Amino acid sequence: MAADSTIAPIDRFDSGKLLATGGVSTVEGSGGGGIATWALITSYGSRDAIGANAHATYITLPDFELRSYGAAIGVFDRVELSFARQEFDTGNTGARLGLGKGFTFKQDVVGAKVRVLGDAIYEQDRWLPQISIGAQWKRNNQEAIVKAVGAKDNSGVDYYIAASKLFLDSSFLLNTTIRFTEANQMGLLGFGGNKNDGYHATFEGSLAALLSRNLAVGVELRTQNDHLQFAKQERWMDVFVAYFPTKNVSFTAAFVDLGTIALQQRQRGGYFSLQVGF
Repeated sequence: MAADSTIAPIDRFDSGKLLATGGVSTVEGSGGGGIATWALITSYGSRDAIGANAHATYITLPDFELRSYGAAIGVFDRVELSFARQEFDTGNTGARLGLGKGFTFKQDVVGAKVRVLGDAIYEQDRWLPQISIGAQWKRNNQEAIVKAVGAKDNSGVDYYIAASKLFLDSSFLLNTTIRFTEANQMGLLGFGGNKNDGYHATFEGSLAALLSRNLAVGVELRTQNDHLQFAKQERWMDVFVAYFPTKNVSFTAAFVDLGTIALQQRQRGGYFSLQVGF
């Protein structure tokens, strides 16, 4: 009797990665923390599968609100494609700045990330972290206004290299990202400026610890360019808690400190994000 040669079909939507190892969605749509992009590929699709997610994020500050929503797809745990729409609501500050109450800047962010070296999950016996490179194309819808405050353009491209090391035995993750960018406040205030111009390197760092199978805490830091004479840019930071009840949904809450934005100092507040996917 001939042996059974039937081969089980590959599940292209297997959600095979460990819980929480896809990270959450950043405000720019990429996989990572809240304000820092990680080398990890978004979603739970394994090396043979595809995964996707959608997110909605809300940041409330004393003088502004930032909303971000979008979607991302991870292909074979190798390539990530993402899109995010950002809405920066100036609230009452818009009237003080002469823009009108509730004036809102909008920006689209289209991103691509490729894992080029290492595997954060499976290569626990190696010192090499997972390394990814990526780019984000950004376009702001307020060309006249951002140029009026000193920006050179309302669109630009960020390039970055990220390294993530996951320590499963001690349940924590360390990430470092170097971003080459012309963006002012992520691009919400345009690109380049009348104080400094051209690409400069900025830093994004994250440290996250898994307290239980479903709960992670961490801190993040992100430095900024200082291109505009109109408005000094300062570093961003957050302290976050992320809850993963299942692989299909996650909730993130954080305290954020975004420094001075458009002359308004001490922009500290709350960050709330929902992500759904597979």
